[in-house]
Amino acid sequence: MVFLPQEVIAKKRDGQTLSADEISAFISGFAKGTVSNAQAAAFAMAVYFKDMTMPERVALTLAMRDSGEVLDWSDLDGPVADKHSTGGVGDNVSLMLAPILAAIGIYVPMISGRGLGHTGGTLDKFDAIPGYTTSPDNALFRKVVREAGCAIIGQTADLAPADKALYAIRDVTATVESIPLITASILSKKLAAGLGALVLDVKTGSGAFMPTLEKSKALAQSLVDVANGAGLKTMALITDMNQPLASAAGNGLEVRNAVDFLTGKHQDPRLREVTLALCAQAAAMTGLAADGASARKLVDDALDSGRATERFSRMVAALGGPTDFVDEMDSYLAPAPIIRDVYADGQGTIAAIDTRGVGMAVVALGGGRATPTDSIDHSVGFDRLLGLGATADSHTPIARIHARDHASAADAETRLKTAYRLGDKPPQSELIPAYISPTE
Repeated sequence: MVFLPQEVIAKKRDGQTLSADEISAFISGFAKGTVSNAQAAAFAMAVYFKDMTMPERVALTLAMRDSGEVLDWSDLDGPVADKHSTGGVGDNVSLMLAPILAAIGIYVPMISGRGLGHTGGTLDKFDAIPGYTTSPDNALFRKVVREAGCAIIGQTADLAPADKALYAIRDVTATVESIPLITASILSKKLAAGLGALVLDVKTGSGAFMPTLEKSKALAQSLVDVANGAGLKTMALITDMNQPLASAAGNGLEVRNAVDFLTGKHQDPRLREVTLALCAQAAAMTGLAADGASARKLVDDALDSGRATERFSRMVAALGGPTDFVDEMDSYLAPAPIIRDVYADGQGTIAAIDTRGVGMAVVALGGGRATPTDSIDHSVGFDRLLGLGATADSHTPIARIHARDHASAADAETRLKTAYRLGDKPPQSELIPAYISPTE
């Protein structure tokens, strides 16, 4: 029988359940060009309004995975795992997590993305390192993973190409905020990367894509259930994004923060806890540790011994960056022309932070993109950001601003001050309010 994409669209439009074969044929046709962009947009809108069952979500994810190459790491002598974050502000966890896991014997072929909206992108951070290539060929990618234990790169054209094309359509048709489509988009790339285990960091709060705990849990449960249904062992942490995770926000500044973290020079407490909690989950899922306590000790030791720093240095050098980047970071990360403190209006305890507003202040400085084609200034942003519960006064700035010129500095300062609210005390919130396992 001849496949007609409009029949699939109509069936989903009317709230019916699609078969795995129907979904596979639709996505395969889209990847080959026999399903048009208009039909893909109609399909996305139908899914947005009518949702998908769990088997449909699994089928969509697998179909998008199979639209391109699926990597095979069976030649490696250890487990292969990765982590994905739904995005936040001051979230540079990947820069530390990958080398920590490599240091305990887990191979990490991490395929990351660029900044989206107010959230920073891992690839944009690595672009701050001179010479580092985020687009190596497959041979170099495999070589670096094998020899350094980890490699952080961008999505190649061969991995889940249907996802990239469908996301571009969703972005301009107001269908991004659909849990089935988000789930398939995230997981198709991770499944194509050939992983054995995946740990997810799903953010919640004022700087998160899903601002409420209820919505964050719904997304996390969908991701975990679909990944496991597709054969990828996965669990998720819900983590707080009601304030920036690190005390730095901005690409080069977050790289500096990450190197200081790895070397032990400076470690933001909340950042350390989230990073090591994610690492411990990966260690437990891959069988390298018998229980949570031993997994945590394993990753703590990998960080505190300096072994993770060595892996980070090896990865940076192998992907074209300086061989002495960790030791000579100041000579490679050029400072912004204007660096000055930002003070709150008045004094008191920091009771609330509009974390999305902080992220948008970084974008306004030039550290993010207003449009997809914008270039990024890697030197701008904030560091020494105060967190909830800290005291701000005329002697204690809420942050230090790094700007290209006085006009952008003034605009970003106004945005930052607007994002911080002083009061008596902040509301109580847990850093990791939930761990999400597969539905029984």
